[in-house]
Amino acid sequence: MPPEDPGGAPAPLVAVFDLDGTITHHDTLAPYVFGYLLRRPWRLPLALGVLPVCVLFLLGRADRGDVKSVFIRLTLGGLSREALDSWTVHFVARLLRNGVHHEALQRIRRHAERGDFLVLLSASTDLYVPQIGDALGFAQVVCTGLTWDGPRLVGTLSTPNRRGEEKVRCVARLKAQHPRRLFAAYGNAGSDIAHLRMTERPLLVNGGRAARADAQRYGIPCAHWH
Repeated sequence: MPPEDPGGAPAPLVAVFDLDGTITHHDTLAPYVFGYLLRRPWRLPLALGVLPVCVLFLLGRADRGDVKSVFIRLTLGGLSREALDSWTVHFVARLLRNGVHHEALQRIRRHAERGDFLVLLSASTDLYVPQIGDALGFAQVVCTGLTWDGPRLVGTLSTPNRRGEEKVRCVARLKAQHPRRLFAAYGNAGSDIAHLRMTERPLLVNGGRAARADAQRYGIPCAHWH
């Protein structure tokens, strides 16, 4: 249980939520990119250019950040901030209307009502994650950044890919910023186990078999959210 404040009420937590598969039903990056491309189908063949780096990834010579960077640079690179912002408004509204777990929204609301500090920590990009965080009432958003050349998207990563060990580093920084707070954390993937283990109230949500086995090994409870 969290410590109590001098008035006897539970002290506020820092509650860290993953996005894809935890709050949302599925991954968000591919639907964001292909949703835009389908409105401009002449750009769809650009996505084929990501195949060589996918092969390198399978061979262990590229990582997920490399794949993400190439994918975004080839498909959306050169587009204006205005065009992407317009698409982001539509995408986020549709996602929050049809693509999120009801239990996730309830849990976010419960944390907000008790005064907890809400952090959205996602490997997805700052094309749309900050807007999702704002819409859901998060106090802080940490996600993968992209580079711009003035008003035009370049698409290479401006930050590390916020996944796996990078999430561990992000949570460590959050703990340094909030040294007297207990932490709750929610994730859905095996790659989230490491940072969930750093918190006092971890929960694996909708994890696959291997992720659930890892969670049970470390005493992390599991849940299924609809």
